[in-house]
Amino acid sequence: MDIKKLISEMTLEEKAGICSGKDFWHLKSVERLGIPEVMVSDGPHGLRKQDTQADHLGVNDSIVAVCFPAGCAITSSFDRDLIRSMGETIGEECQAEDLSVVLGPAVNIKRSPLCGRNFEYLSEDPYLAGEMAASYINGVQSKNVGVSIKHFALNNQEHERMSGSSEADERTIREIYLPAFETAVKKADPWTVMCSYNRINGTFASENEWLLTKVLRDEWGFNGYVMSDWGAVNDRVKGVLAGLDLEMPACGSDNDELIVAAVKNGTLPEEKLDLCVERILDVIFRYADKKTGGIFDRQKDHDKAAEIAGECMVLLKNEDQILPLAKNEKIAFIGGFAKKPRFQGGGSSHINCFKITDALSASEGKAEILYAEGFPSDQDKEDEALFAEAVETAKKADKVVIFAGLPDIFESEGYDRQHMRLPACQDKLIEAIAAVNPNTAVVLHNGSPVEMPWVDSVKGILEAYLGGEASGEAVSRILFGEVNPSGHLAESFPKKLSDNPSYLYFPGKRGKVYYGEGIFVGYRYYEMKETEVLFPFGHGLSYTSFRIDNLKVEKTGESVSDPVKVFVDVTNTGDRAGKAVVQLYVADHTETEVRPKKELKGFAKTALAPGEKKTVTMELDHRSFAYYSTEIGDWFAAGGEYEILIGSSSADIAVSETIELAADQKLPFRVKSTTTIGELEEHPELAGLIGEKLMPLMAVFGNEEEDKTEAAAEAINDEMSKAMMRYMPLRGLRSFNGAKNSEVDALVETFNRALDQ
Repeated sequence: MDIKKLISEMTLEEKAGICSGKDFWHLKSVERLGIPEVMVSDGPHGLRKQDTQADHLGVNDSIVAVCFPAGCAITSSFDRDLIRSMGETIGEECQAEDLSVVLGPAVNIKRSPLCGRNFEYLSEDPYLAGEMAASYINGVQSKNVGVSIKHFALNNQEHERMSGSSEADERTIREIYLPAFETAVKKADPWTVMCSYNRINGTFASENEWLLTKVLRDEWGFNGYVMSDWGAVNDRVKGVLAGLDLEMPACGSDNDELIVAAVKNGTLPEEKLDLCVERILDVIFRYADKKTGGIFDRQKDHDKAAEIAGECMVLLKNEDQILPLAKNEKIAFIGGFAKKPRFQGGGSSHINCFKITDALSASEGKAEILYAEGFPSDQDKEDEALFAEAVETAKKADKVVIFAGLPDIFESEGYDRQHMRLPACQDKLIEAIAAVNPNTAVVLHNGSPVEMPWVDSVKGILEAYLGGEASGEAVSRILFGEVNPSGHLAESFPKKLSDNPSYLYFPGKRGKVYYGEGIFVGYRYYEMKETEVLFPFGHGLSYTSFRIDNLKVEKTGESVSDPVKVFVDVTNTGDRAGKAVVQLYVADHTETEVRPKKELKGFAKTALAPGEKKTVTMELDHRSFAYYSTEIGDWFAAGGEYEILIGSSSADIAVSETIELAADQKLPFRVKSTTTIGELEEHPELAGLIGEKLMPLMAVFGNEEEDKTEAAAEAINDEMSKAMMRYMPLRGLRSFNGAKNSEVDALVETFNRALDQ
């Protein structure tokens, strides 16, 4: 298809029209030119295709589809191949349902546990989120169906999401909030990107040229089209100029007419509009020219969803090996979630499910099971009769499993959580049951971290997250040892809300939210502040045990730009087959810039039989060692020592090795009158000049004090003098040493001349 020729045959009105939707889910056709109508659908963990009564908040029903685990769960698998296979399945479903683009994945960083949409976001860590997103996208698009990675960018709360401004410095944006998108663009080439509602430092994402053109297209090489989130357009013409190609959904002809008028009056160059049209048509024909169709086998995909869910759930605690349960035990299942599990979030990703399974039904015949509701799954309501029945049931059992979690109303798109607590009726019953039966475990159904005041009272905790429509089967299989849990947390669980780094700033006021914690999000903050968490990032237990050892680090060169290969052995030292998640962190010891203690830069999941050993191989590149330098406007890795740390969580490091790397560039440094003496001393090439030219002018700091009779006073005065010298700018020589302006200017010129040599 010669798209440029096609565009040349379109009228101005047709070109403007192709840049907005036909209705809620369809893009416009141009029949006379053979441009087909295509449909998009919400996702990303299942299809929410709506043929009638369309909406963007999950209010109206969609087709019957399969609900896979939500983003909070699938990232906890730490399994690139697993999430790719899920993407492939969803891509096949899209082909069967004639959907050209699925709206997802959502890769916004989990800045606060309170964000109402955290259940569909992937991680607090940008490296992990990017790697998993790229795998999902490659899976979907392998079926010739596009994705729309979202929400670009800094959409980390629901409060004032359509108007609020995310206020963050460039280093924070570059290191935390953009890398997941960047990795996905560079490794998976998504067909489309969806811009977010919010403003970024005052400018709406939908008309932010720096974001949509300079960064996304010019720097990262994105070549698809950018669509708006539904209703995110503020000024349509500004959006086109900034790089926003498609407005969704349809909003009448007003904005199309504004585009036409802007082209006619010269405020919008027609070639800019043509470029938007070209991007949109390219994606339309990518799908339309290679449609394969197919059959949506819902039962097969349901079984796949159950398999995936079992790989995602995280065993947080297993004291005295209370799990797995044995068939000869009398087990009490307590809590409304045992019969009515919460397995998906509310809002635009809400799926009309093919089949929903619960743990109680799925466990029939596996053991003698007693059941008591205890509390409902859909509200925070204490019922004295149900409470008493649950406690009595617990007394009769060998072991108790309490199915707890967050009701739908507690977390959803559209609003943020107000606290991190479970419903009070649940916390109260968990404590009461643990008091009468010490062999108690808890299964959690939630999309975000929760506080656990009872954590020391129970022996086991299984984080099921929102595991999709087959979560009941998956939970049962794990509880009874048919599946060995292998999930690891993709986010930290703080002990209480006020421990979270965004606590002082979230959700902001009067239309602005300040990202005052900067780059210190999640484990990056907790480790720097030495704040104890409930469960650390990357944590996850197994029914077997693993040993990580024999670390080997192989440099392919001496520079930070040369790849570094890492080899480590992992051995299953237990008596069950299981899957180990090996995590690689890098610590910067150069002290060039304030950085986290360590950052995740690699991971691998591997299956091991009892006694089996495998060597895991990972590779580090320049970005693995770099931070974003606003001085050079690029990523920079200093020369010096870096530590490679390998473990099973951010808090459980088994082996490490320190390597020395040479910088492949220098940060620019020019001496000014405001440059301090200490800054000059950081440059060895200036040492001679400092002694020759500067020290004579610093004599005042060496004057004898009238009263130096005590050694302590001498030491204090000496340290004070050194500190004053270190932090004094060159211009201070005028005030404290009587230097003339010309002498200071001459010093600056002399130092800069030396740097240039």
